[in-house]
Amino acid sequence: METTVGRARGVLFEPRATFKEVDSEFTKPGAIWGRYILPLALLGPLAGAVGRLVFGKRIAGMSLPESLSITGAITWFGISLVLQLAAVFALTQIISLLAPGFGGQKNDVQALKVAAYASTPMWVAGIFNIHGRFLMVGIIISLYSLYLLYVGLPTLMKVPQDRSMGYTAVVIIAAIVVFLLVSTYTLF
Repeated sequence: METTVGRARGVLFEPRATFKEVDSEFTKPGAIWGRYILPLALLGPLAGAVGRLVFGKRIAGMSLPESLSITGAITWFGISLVLQLAAVFALTQIISLLAPGFGGQKNDVQALKVAAYASTPMWVAGIFNIHGRFLMVGIIISLYSLYLLYVGLPTLMKVPQDRSMGYTAVVIIAAIVVFLLVSTYTLF
């Protein structure tokens, strides 16, 4: 498995080729979680905690002059990170469970690959959690994750081409719901 930065670059700028490469890789879930998901999922919570310490609390993305205490920032960081990781787990389960209904393979490792690599733009955009004024920039960049689901799902989950659009649409709707549930907390 290549470096985290190299894989993230490939996912972001050459997604079709990268998902084909990922499809043929034998990777254990622990390696994906430890070498890819965790380092990238840390970006948003870390930036958000620092931003809340430096720039103040937020209400719906808008910064308030009162900053959080260090304890409050650490608590926010911890909860935000757990939510990020739970979102990947939930999306992995959704991807894997829905695949057979569309003629694909139920495969938790392949589903984890799709969920992890498609989440890359969202995690990278997490750096914009540093200040509430950058909220829309982060959201716009995060939308690229939906395109990555569109590219990666049929390849990794072996869904036939004639059924891949329906499968992708259902997974994207589920991903949006998961994203909204997680982002509800991180906005504050």
